[in-house]
Amino acid sequence: MALPRALLSGLTAVLTVCGLAVDSSTAADRGHAPTRAALETVVERDRVPGAVARVEDGAGPWEGAAGVADRATGRPRSAGERFRIGSLTKPFVATVLLQLEAEGRLRLDDPVGRWLPASRLGGYGTAIGASRSTVTLRNLLGHTSGIPDYTAGPAVRRAYFSPAFLTRRWDTHTPQALARPALDREPLFPPGARWAYSNTNYLLAGMVIERVTGHSYAREIERRILRPLKLRDTSLPGTSTRIPGRHGRSYSTLHTAGPHPRVYDVTSLNPSLAGASGEMISSGRDLTRFARALVTGGLLPPRQLREMETTRPAGAAERYGLGLTERTLPCGVTLWGHEGTIHGSRTAVFTTVDGTHAAAFNVNGDWAGTRRLVDAEFCG
Repeated sequence: MALPRALLSGLTAVLTVCGLAVDSSTAADRGHAPTRAALETVVERDRVPGAVARVEDGAGPWEGAAGVADRATGRPRSAGERFRIGSLTKPFVATVLLQLEAEGRLRLDDPVGRWLPASRLGGYGTAIGASRSTVTLRNLLGHTSGIPDYTAGPAVRRAYFSPAFLTRRWDTHTPQALARPALDREPLFPPGARWAYSNTNYLLAGMVIERVTGHSYAREIERRILRPLKLRDTSLPGTSTRIPGRHGRSYSTLHTAGPHPRVYDVTSLNPSLAGASGEMISSGRDLTRFARALVTGGLLPPRQLREMETTRPAGAAERYGLGLTERTLPCGVTLWGHEGTIHGSRTAVFTTVDGTHAAAFNVNGDWAGTRRLVDAEFCG
């Protein structure tokens, strides 16, 4: 049951002021006051229910939260919560493929068709078709394949990015079925010619991992990344509709137009709709640990890390490598990381080049971004 708007606004204002949590080792912000203010601003101006932050730097961990985890009860957000991370799944998938390359089990310039013959997809269609010898694994990881994004398909938009999602949210999907309509469309451009973000690329990358190792991409991520780094809050739920452990509710407007769209609770959903492009669950603690380990060479040999960090333009002030974003902030600071969006949740993790300063953010309303939070932490 949703609270009346007036009551919710008042409650949010109170929680914004009082609901901030800081690391128990200190009662001071230790230089993170701009981030605390940005958390409050996101709740007040963007009208998201709540926002959380986790920062790791030379002074130790700092955590902050503003707003509510549950609109119905008014329970405040807590920085230790778990949440869906959407496309932040991609750096994990890319890391596994690059580890396999380091082991000599595949090459980045292998054609996708070498590992995913037509029988694996029920037929390739136009997008790979005659070009399947030139669409490479590197193209998939770097979003330069030209393969259309399956989430942009009209049928998917109608069923899963509108209020119809409320009756379809528990559908189970296979990566083959999700990818096939995109592969049947004309490619956006020849492989390698341009950059265009496409979730289909990572559905295929997950299938390649399974083909090479004989195990699911989820098992390989768990074995190669989650266990060595002790990322205990991070999981790959598969078709499970729940978020394990302590977590808040997730809210979405389901892309409804208008100045005051209805907000829906979408906490429960089947993440097989995202698969290897965005199914994972994590926490701020785990994401900062992962990002720091990745950029400092804790997960990849030097050559594979250089490949991951070889970028091309991907929008204003951003460049994209292989599952990793390079972002230059207005203050001139350069960061490595990624953002992720899935129904009801928007997340980001970024770290400085040397890994000495990392920060993760989540908002539990998918209509507002995290850029203001990133800028506040790293630029002040």
